[in-house]
Amino acid sequence: MTSTVTYLGDLRTEATHLLSGVKIITDAPPDNQGRGEAFSPTDLCATSLASCMLTIMGISARNHSLNIDGAHATINKIMASGPRRIARIEIRIVMPKNGYDEHQQKILETAGRSCPVAFSLAEGIEQVIEFEW
Repeated sequence: MTSTVTYLGDLRTEATHLLSGVKIITDAPPDNQGRGEAFSPTDLCATSLASCMLTIMGISARNHSLNIDGAHATINKIMASGPRRIARIEIRIVMPKNGYDEHQQKILETAGRSCPVAFSLAEGIEQVIEFEW
């Protein structure tokens, strides 16, 4: 097993990662009857895409003797209705100013775009990815 999730009441859950014991609280967003005091489940989905991209880029960087320490991403999730769902995820990855050449940039961008979460999301979710070098 990977994790467990417990409903705490009042539209809040607690997820526990079984290997590490780390916990994540989720809360429904204000536009869906919640308090918005923690990540919503759809926030986690969108954020997982950026986290996965940076992780896979880190693996590629390690394999090519590159350093991406300090790279970070901003995430914007756009919801749709009928049914309520994620319609679009916009991610901007800001890379450290390490003087990457064009070939290195291509290696890292290709790695990021090929992360497992990107391939796992429904085809109807538009993924808009931008890199800032």
